[in-house]
Amino acid sequence: MRYDLVVRDGVVVDGSGGARYRADVGVTHGRISRIGRIKERGHREIDAEGLVVSPGFIDGHTHMDAQIAWDPLGTCSCWHGVTSVVMGNCGFTLAPARSDQRHLVVRNLERAEDISAEAMAKGIDWTWETYPEYLDTLERLPKGINYAGYVGHSALRTWAMGERAFEEEASPDDLAVMARELRDSLRAGAMGFTTSRTFNHQTSDDRPVASRLANWGEVVALVGVMGDLGAGIFELANEDAARSTDESKRDEYYGRLMDLAVKTGVPMTFGVNSKREGQGEHRKVLDLLDRTAANGGRMFGQAHAREFNVVLSFKTQIPFDALPEWKELRSWSLDEQKRALGDPSMREKLLRAARDGDWPTGVGAEARKPEYDWIRVMDGPTPPYRTVAEVAAERGVDPAECMIDLALESDFEQFFLQPILNGNLDVVLEIMRHPRCIPTFSDSGAHVSQLMDSSIPTHLLGYWAREREAFTLEQAVNKITLAPAVAWGFHDRGLLREGLAADLCVFDPEEIGPDMPYVAHDLPGGSVRLVQKSRGIAATVVNGEVLLEDGNHTGANPGQLLRGPLAHR
Repeated sequence: MRYDLVVRDGVVVDGSGGARYRADVGVTHGRISRIGRIKERGHREIDAEGLVVSPGFIDGHTHMDAQIAWDPLGTCSCWHGVTSVVMGNCGFTLAPARSDQRHLVVRNLERAEDISAEAMAKGIDWTWETYPEYLDTLERLPKGINYAGYVGHSALRTWAMGERAFEEEASPDDLAVMARELRDSLRAGAMGFTTSRTFNHQTSDDRPVASRLANWGEVVALVGVMGDLGAGIFELANEDAARSTDESKRDEYYGRLMDLAVKTGVPMTFGVNSKREGQGEHRKVLDLLDRTAANGGRMFGQAHAREFNVVLSFKTQIPFDALPEWKELRSWSLDEQKRALGDPSMREKLLRAARDGDWPTGVGAEARKPEYDWIRVMDGPTPPYRTVAEVAAERGVDPAECMIDLALESDFEQFFLQPILNGNLDVVLEIMRHPRCIPTFSDSGAHVSQLMDSSIPTHLLGYWAREREAFTLEQAVNKITLAPAVAWGFHDRGLLREGLAADLCVFDPEEIGPDMPYVAHDLPGGSVRLVQKSRGIAATVVNGEVLLEDGNHTGANPGQLLRGPLAHR
């Protein structure tokens, strides 16, 4: 037999969670055709001696909907062994969008997901209106990795209601238009329907994004469309009641979620985090997942793999940006800021504002009022980290001055991490270990100057599996391959078996992990984003073709659009 690709002499960790074994992996026409000893030479070969061969990693929570238009490779996800992503989460999609109302879709995305309106204007060739037309556009675009997409509630509302989507509840006629487009989207291959109910999703003019104007009845009706069709997943950013200290409010909300999952039969998913201090509230959510299953519904959680950190730096955002005394300084070039921060009188004025300033409430992944006992000095890609308060005490200076000094000493390269959620890593581990939770939630493609979580898979393998030994390698690989493939219905991926799609990651288990992030201006129009690569990955294979070797693009674009189940019926 002639093989297109042979990955030779590797240690196979097949995604099932079962024990590793040594074997060759042969690929023909994009599929795994042989696992075992292969005598024949392949048209192309990868020497995997001393390396692990696993399925490609799957990320179920991204916002690559815009980025795919200008970045076929799928960075930063691809650099971390990710071969398939699901986009369109939290109700945010670029379709449906009427040609004269595209600005409404951009309004939903710009602040809530930190996707530059300038980048979208310069980088997207709008060739669609309906969601099926958007999928057809994605089918034609060059793709390095595989993409699947939901249809978003905010886009559905603006499709049906225009400007009224940001102002009022939907009428029966409005809802009928949304339901019709949702049905058409699912039949064309949408993975499901998503929405946001959270205060954290706002527009640039401080209004709720469109989906937040919907009453619960509207949500129930649209999820019911999926129930009637027998296809689709419902993903949501939870209502603020999920984090309420009022147990009656929280229980009422969880009851609504469980009832909806059980009555419609539609699988439901959302993020599972803990408050920063980690006081046990996460167990209520884990219990909800289990109770829903016991009552005949299906609900799975999306776990993070570390603290939910806002990434701070003088090159992107810092908490002081919100203060009037800092705004002018932060509008200057970095060289001008450096000179100003060296001026004692200017520095004292800024420090006084940092001590006594009136801090606005941050939303989403925006920087918050600094609590220096929590802000970490990021001196490596993985924990442990010292806090700004600790470093300031060592230096005998004010914590705000410490941040300034560290920034100047590094020529503004210093990063800081500001946890919003998941401050207790023992709680993070408990959530990840729950059988109904899947480590994902990278938000790749969004929050591009605020977060850097595309590295969740390499962080899981490098920190939790190798450094902490909290998972075996087999368990960790299962969590980011077969587990998400089953949850999102990718039946031919996430597992190394003959006949399945040849999405592979070849890596050194003693080296794999994230590198330090850096700031780039590589978006259309030169907008800023955080970039993070990895170490220890020798090759990434997508649909049988080598996409990356040692982090370098081979020039191939073998990715595919993964359409939902109704498109194949």
